[in-house]
Amino acid sequence: MSESMLDDADEIVPPEMRDCVERLARAVATLSRHIARGGDAEALEVETGGLNPTGESSRALDLVADATFRHALDGGSVRYLVSEEAEGADEINPAGTLAVAMDPLDGSSNIGVNGPIGAIFSIFPVEATAEASFLRPGREMTGAGYALFGAQCLLVLSFGRGVRKFALDPDSGRFRPAARPLVIAQEAYEYAINAANDRHWDRSVRSWVKDCLAGRDGPRGRDFNTRWVGAVVADTHRILTRGGIYLYPADTRQSGRNGRLRYLYECAPVAFLVEQAGGVATDGRERLLDRTPRTLHERAPLIFGSARTVERVRSYYRFPDSEHVALFGTRGLFRIVP
Repeated sequence: MSESMLDDADEIVPPEMRDCVERLARAVATLSRHIARGGDAEALEVETGGLNPTGESSRALDLVADATFRHALDGGSVRYLVSEEAEGADEINPAGTLAVAMDPLDGSSNIGVNGPIGAIFSIFPVEATAEASFLRPGREMTGAGYALFGAQCLLVLSFGRGVRKFALDPDSGRFRPAARPLVIAQEAYEYAINAANDRHWDRSVRSWVKDCLAGRDGPRGRDFNTRWVGAVVADTHRILTRGGIYLYPADTRQSGRNGRLRYLYECAPVAFLVEQAGGVATDGRERLLDRTPRTLHERAPLIFGSARTVERVRSYYRFPDSEHVALFGTRGLFRIVP
């Protein structure tokens, strides 16, 4: 590899992961330039007519991002790669010592409106097979991170010793680290949830949201703000920076019964980063990093954020009929349900 893309990389990135991280950083910088030059956002957001392995439409930029990361990782320390854009795990270097799972472009529906988009990945030590490398508890990952393409191009990383943020300097083309690690506030009063799904939520989630909407006159005794970007990387970054909670719970629909986000390259890396920043990540009942996926593209519920706020949501799951949840009977988001 050529000159390091990250300032202070020797102090922050473990030696065994340096090649992988440098290559990921190079791909992020390349994508940042591609997105900034853009020109024709409509061409980038156009649907290709194909579906990715999780059944979602692929856009042109999804495929560009996938190809960019694959090219950057080729010949490096990564043996196996799982991408949202591919059905199975690909062996890209038989001598590699790491396994990377990633969504190469998160939030592609934001492209046309110049909203924040990102990429997110988890890093595992390699095992004898691709299945053994990836189908293991999330807590066994050794690194995770995301890129955020917004007003700044950011790279946020953790290797089990806190969470560090880097910003791309467009003049030097290098990522410069922030002075301090990211740490999540223990409690905050912003929440992110897609309220249009209210009718599909279970009683625990609907009751918790209703209590928040009641504000200072309700059982929580204070007002809340709602924030929803619709891209998990952008919502994660806001919570790592400002605190709060993000909820994408399981629901009653067939498509949402097991959650909507992909465990291996969305839920697990978010959980790893959030826990390293002092927060909590759960599926509503159990710690997310204790889950073991059975398939590469398995979905899971995702609830994460400030520790005390997430623990309060978990109490609604544990005691759905307790007094602090059901003060007014069975409630919906905007109405009382008899």
